Amino acid sequence: MYSRIFSLFGGLAALTLATAGTALAPQAEAASRDQMFFQQVSGVWKGPGEIVAGKYKGTKFSCNLTGSPAPGGDTGMKLDGTCRVGVFQQPMSAVISQKGRGYTGKFLDGAEGKGLDIISGSVNGDKVVMGINRAQLNGAMVASLRGENKMNITISVKVADQMVPVIGLSLDRDLDSIAVGSIKE
Repeated sequence: MYSRIFSLFGGLAALTLATAGTALAPQAEAASRDQMFFQQVSGVWKGPGEIVAGKYKGTKFSCNLTGSPAPGGDTGMKLDGTCRVGVFQQPMSAVISQKGRGYTGKFLDGAEGKGLDIISGSVNGDKVVMGINRAQLNGAMVASLRGENKMNITISVKVADQMVPVIGLSLDRDLDSIAVGSIKE
């Protein structure tokens, strides 16, 4: 039961570290701004989340995620990690890259498999808003950096004519994973 949740909803939170887009700025400026955002969110993040609506409302989970630069030096990001509910653990992965003035990508194996497609996005300072899709499910993810080491994420799905929040996640940068030097004995 819980592994199915992570395949679709629990793992949506993982996308945040792997997505960003462009706004109405010139393309070179936007690419630079987006690249700066990706650099800010690179690293190891962990934290709790909760499903706040739907059949599994109240289900709490935790994620450990690592964001790194997109393969080949493209503007974008690659994400790997896990999310867990009790003893159930689900691998998380995503790849996002710039395509024209926007971004495309996949969470897990994309909408054709058990994951989601990233279909749009924009970066506005320390806030990312992106569109996500899987068959009849359309939604959005909003992620806001709160300083250098905190990020809040809300994932909403479109129901009729309104967006309904379904997942909330609060991530902290894993400062223990940052190497500050070496110690020789």
